[in-house]
Amino acid sequence: MIPADDPNRTLTVADPDDPATTYLSLVGNTYAMLISGKQTDGKYCLIDMRVPDGGGPPPHRHDFEEMFTVLEGEVEFVFRGEKHTVRAGTTINVPANAPHNFRNVSGAPARMLCMCTPAGQDEYFLRIGDVIAGKDAPPPQLSPDELAARRRRAAELADTYRSEFI
Repeated sequence: MIPADDPNRTLTVADPDDPATTYLSLVGNTYAMLISGKQTDGKYCLIDMRVPDGGGPPPHRHDFEEMFTVLEGEVEFVFRGEKHTVRAGTTINVPANAPHNFRNVSGAPARMLCMCTPAGQDEYFLRIGDVIAGKDAPPPQLSPDELAARRRRAAELADTYRSEFI
């Protein structure tokens, strides 16, 4: 049987242009936190990722599924050591525990939606990124010491958020 409706859960409308949207600068990328795990009872989170040309995270893996839909540009995903170029309109799913990373190879900014299930990546990003004013705000100018501190914090919290850098 299907459980009864939970009236404590509400409809979520995610608009990246809503002034209440939280934007983060993380490794040179701009992430809009569209739907949090708190809003989905931990089932998933949805992140709007704006990635500059050449941008992307280092190789990593985690124990949750990650699905990407490329909205603009071309993104090269390295999955278990094999390269796959994904263009706008394409969706891919990275299985839990698989080593991967991505890099924008468009020659221009790229944009993707990223859904992680279960949620948690949203909280990790909030703890390691820098809140910025909006989607077009420049990343903060960090000193070498500040960059090193961000990397240390990401590494220290990775285990807590079921992630590992390779």
